[in-house]
Amino acid sequence: MKTVLKQHGRKTLRSLVTAGVLMTMGAGIASAAEVSEGQILQALTPKKPLTRSLSMTPPPEATTSPTDTRFIDTLRNRATRSLSSGERQQIATIADQRPGIDLEINFDYNSATIGENARSAVEALGRALTNPDLKGSTFLLAGYTDAAGSDSYNQSLSERRADAVKTYLVEKFRIAGNDLVTVGYGETRLKKPDAPLDAANRRVQVVNMQTKTAAK
Repeated sequence: MKTVLKQHGRKTLRSLVTAGVLMTMGAGIASAAEVSEGQILQALTPKKPLTRSLSMTPPPEATTSPTDTRFIDTLRNRATRSLSSGERQQIATIADQRPGIDLEINFDYNSATIGENARSAVEALGRALTNPDLKGSTFLLAGYTDAAGSDSYNQSLSERRADAVKTYLVEKFRIAGNDLVTVGYGETRLKKPDAPLDAANRRVQVVNMQTKTAAK
């Protein structure tokens, strides 16, 4: 199947330039027109533990372990492309335990430029990240691609797209760059592995990695 994707992936990708915004919050999927600052804020806010009788699954942890905190601190101001595969895996392990949201950003073919159709989603993200409720947090911006193209191409593309979102947030919303950690995963962590060319795989995951004010 991989061979078929290599032969037809790029042609297919050209016809799939327009995408929506995919948001997984346990309540279904929101389209690009529906995504809002409030929804993003809700997804990124650590949940308070419920009583035993009400809690069906463990909520995301409200604090980050000292070991994870030290590791996250080493990532500040690191170039996205400088991360090793081991570091990328360690980031993913931490992120899996933290509150996050998947945004399917519209990028033009072979481009890391945020398209006009995607700007409203990134604007909503910027407003959410500057909300006082998230003050002091460190956020992960993880770029992903679908399976069209080569592994090395997709790895580079995912990194450039994560960087593009970070640059926009820093320049437009004055978010401190060292509070935004970027990483690229290419096609290695498909959201829909059974549909490798699906638009849902072309996303930027945003995760609240660390709440600095949690111990205060």
